[in-house]
Order: sequence, then structure tokens, then C-alpha cells
Amino acid sequence: MPRTWHRWIPAAAAPVVVGAVVLGGVFASSASADPADKTPQQVLELAASSTVETFSGTIEQSSNLGLPDASGLGGAGSSGASDDSELSSALELLTASHTLRVYVDGPTKSRVQILDDMAERDAIRNGDDLWLYDSSDASAAHSTLPADTSTSPETPSEELTPAELATRFLDAVDPSTDVTVGDPVKVAGRAAYDLILTPDSSATLVSRVDIAVDADTGLPLSVDVFAQGSSDPAFRVAFSSLSLDTPSADLFDFTPPAGTDVAEKTLPSRDEAASHDGATPDAGSHPQPTVTGTGWDTIVELPATAGAPAPSDSSMLSQLLTPVEGGRVLQTTLLTVLITDDGRVLAGAVPVDSLLAAAAQ
Repeated sequence: MPRTWHRWIPAAAAPVVVGAVVLGGVFASSASADPADKTPQQVLELAASSTVETFSGTIEQSSNLGLPDASGLGGAGSSGASDDSELSSALELLTASHTLRVYVDGPTKSRVQILDDMAERDAIRNGDDLWLYDSSDASAAHSTLPADTSTSPETPSEELTPAELATRFLDAVDPSTDVTVGDPVKVAGRAAYDLILTPDSSATLVSRVDIAVDADTGLPLSVDVFAQGSSDPAFRVAFSSLSLDTPSADLFDFTPPAGTDVAEKTLPSRDEAASHDGATPDAGSHPQPTVTGTGWDTIVELPATAGAPAPSDSSMLSQLLTPVEGGRVLQTTLLTVLITDDGRVLAGAVPVDSLLAAAAQ
């Protein structure tokens, strides 16, 4: 089934998006020869119409975002332990290198394994059953999809696939992006088009994004995100091996090992989720963001939340922040986050000065 690219705020200016790797169709060609010449528009259409539904492979992810290793940061006191644990997990996914194994068999069967040193994390969907498993602490979470939904909840591991990350950048293609095609490339032994997205902006931290689009299937095989002034990618995710054969059915059958601490989680129905998303701030929903700028210069601002505590000096977040006039800043090579003294949060793929200017308006 063809995909439709929707209008989107650039990936580097929004939270990491999480979604199941679900595409459509089956192909089995080796795609070893250089692909025929195509225009940028034709390569965009090829990626948008990709119909790959069954595949398995190994994915390598690496990053150079200018952030410290999460393991080298101190923890918080008891009041901030939970928040620090979540932040540490997010930073570890973004700053450390990872090897993933991915298995997909249609829209209702998928498994993503993050292979850590001496440990493994799994996100599994088999029909209506959803499992998240972490061997490092022998913990698992199990959920059953409500009958009125056809999609699974987002999990950080799934977002580290080329298809998911590429979708976010391809959704951002608009007049603020110059789209070109470079020389043919090979990824995981397959011939691919090098689709290059270059921001038409002098204010963004992103220099360009290279997406390898499989010449036969249109499946994104790799994504390289470059920061301004760097010849090496600040973030890269790519297949190192790929098979378009149907994975074995037993890969999606999961039974927690003996001794695993299993937590049962209840997921909201479609109506419940829609009701929550449509709630107003007065009804207790999350604060609604304000968006300024366009394209790659987009800035997202969240208002201050009443009663929200400021990060303590011992918290992990505090150790990552740098004081500036009017607040504190988290700076990476691709994303800047400003927490103002009055509690607002501004973020974008832009320099600190741009966020300070937006905060002053």
C-alpha cells in the first residue's frame, strides 16, 4: 500500500518518534547492479510507494551528538530517580552505538532486538500481544491490544530503524528542502539511490540528510544526518545485512524466562486515546505546544507547567544543562533545548541564540 508523506516538523526539532516497522508487499531481488538514473522526484516516489512487508536484518546505529555517555553521569536523589532513569535510557539509546536485529512479517508481527553487552532488549508484537523485555534486570511488560485498534504503541527500539527515521525526514520535504540524488551507493549488498536532503536555511544545525533508497523496493536502507561543519554523520542508522524472506514464525512467540518480573499494562482503546488527545489543558491534558518558524528553522515551545519542580543540582538533567541568560540549555550537534527561568521549554534544530530570541518574544 503506497504511503502518503504528511507535513511534519523536522525530526531533529521534535522528540524521537517511535513506531512499528510496518510496510507492505514482498520482493526478493538481489539488486546488485547500479540502478538506472532517476530524478529526485522519482526517487521520492519510489520510497513513498515502497511495499515491503516481510524482512529481517541487522541494523547498526551510531551517533556523535556531543553528549556524554549516560553511564558517566551521577544519579539523583529518591525524588528524581524515576525521571533520571527514563532520561538515562533515552540518552543511552541516542548516544551509544547499538546493533539491532529486526524481524517483520506483515502489519501484526514484528520483533526488534537491541543487542547490548551481555544483555538483550526486545520489543515484540505477535497479533494482539505486545511484549517489552530487558534481560539486564530480568523485567518484562506485557499488553494486549484493544479490539478497536490496529497499531501498536510506540517503542524507542523500533524508531532506530532506517525506515522509521527516513519517514520522518521525508515527511519534512517542502520548499525549505533542496532534494538531490548523489552517486549510487550499496548498503547491505543492495544497490540504492543516495537521496540527499539539504536544508535551504542558514539557521539550522542540520547540514544535510542522506537516505539510501533501495533501487528495487524503495525501502530505506540507511540514514545519515550531518551537522553543520562536520564531514562525518552526527547520527547514522543502516542495515548491515538484509533478507526479504519471511521470518520464522517462532521468532514472534515470546515466553519470559523463568524468574522474569512481568508487569501487565493496560492500553487505552482508540476512543479513550482520541478523548485524551482532544482534551483541553483545562481538562488536565498535557500542555499544548506553540510552534514558530517553518521548515528546518521550526521552534517548538511548551508552556510552563504549574507545580512542576525544577531539576535538582544532583539530577542527571541538571548535569547536562549549561547556564545562559534567562535559563539553561542542553546543546547537541543537531538539537538545542532551552529551559527558561520561568519554566518554559523551547526546542529546535537551531542555535541557542534562536531559542533565546524566541523565548523573549
